[in-house]
Amino acid sequence: MKLEIREKRGALVCFLGILANILLAAGKIAVGLIYHLISVTADGFNNFSDCLGGVAVLVSFFVAAKPADREHPYGHRRAEYIASMVSGMCVLVLAAELLRASIGAVQGEGGEVGLIVYVVLAVSVAIKLGMFVLYRVAAKKLDAPALGAAATDSICDSAATLVVILGGVLAPFVPFADGAAGILVSLFIVWQGVKILKDAGDELLGKAPDPALKEEIRAVALEAGVLGVHDLMIYSYGKGVTFATLHAELDASLSALEAHAIADGIEQTVREKTGVCLTVHPDPVDLGDAEAALRRDVWEAVRGITEGLALHDVRRLGEDRIEFDVTVPYSCRLQEEELRRALSSSVEKKTGRAAVIRIVRE
Repeated sequence: MKLEIREKRGALVCFLGILANILLAAGKIAVGLIYHLISVTADGFNNFSDCLGGVAVLVSFFVAAKPADREHPYGHRRAEYIASMVSGMCVLVLAAELLRASIGAVQGEGGEVGLIVYVVLAVSVAIKLGMFVLYRVAAKKLDAPALGAAATDSICDSAATLVVILGGVLAPFVPFADGAAGILVSLFIVWQGVKILKDAGDELLGKAPDPALKEEIRAVALEAGVLGVHDLMIYSYGKGVTFATLHAELDASLSALEAHAIADGIEQTVREKTGVCLTVHPDPVDLGDAEAALRRDVWEAVRGITEGLALHDVRRLGEDRIEFDVTVPYSCRLQEEELRRALSSSVEKKTGRAAVIRIVRE
């Protein structure tokens, strides 16, 4: 789907969500103030915070659509993450105030709840369930994580409103029930705000790429006839703006023109299949018998030291030293120096050569 169409459809979904949340917030706050039900008022402010989140996402769709310029050569796609963080801060401020009011309401007396309160809350649950379906379908079709988060928020809001209904039912019999329900709703809003900040922060800090995307890029390179792939790095600047680099191991006997043609072919195929702008670094590998035997000996020495270890760029450094790179997963609990000592000791025993090792986490 073209990004322009994605933005227009995403904006329409956001607008519908904002309109629904405005109506829900107005109805709940009104009946909450009339019947002095802090939990209903708190739930109304929760819907108002959803409006802020919806506005932030709506604005971000338009900002993200701006083309790259001199100050922002990679575009403005990360505007969605910044908008989410602003929304998250607003949510936390509202939650703090509502929590304070709810704690005070615990000391109050239970009030009479009119039928209109239950009608408004029941309609709210139905609308939120409808919004959940709308956001969920749109998130999948548009591949929009922000709308996926809104879907989760909507289904959670339905559950929160059910808690408010329970508080209203118990309020005439248990004086502190309404205040207690308000506290639960306020804490729920805090949780939502923290989650929004964490998700947006992860994206801005540099979230780990999708493993499926990494495997697809590796598969394209291997299908092109390379001997191996390592040091695959993926950098995202928002939806549709992703760059990557990798080292492709190629037969050292190939000419520079042949290696360049293979690298260009991989870059073009990856762009067509995934939209990722890839840069390939050809890594020459000597397939001579002596070098192949050396790489085999080094691999036999290092495998089994830690799970998920990958070996590449094995090179001789004179007669008594050897140099190579290893890639280890972040799940490896060995510290870098501890791992280097273990690798060096094993390689020296196997080959009789001192090892110069570069460790890369992936």
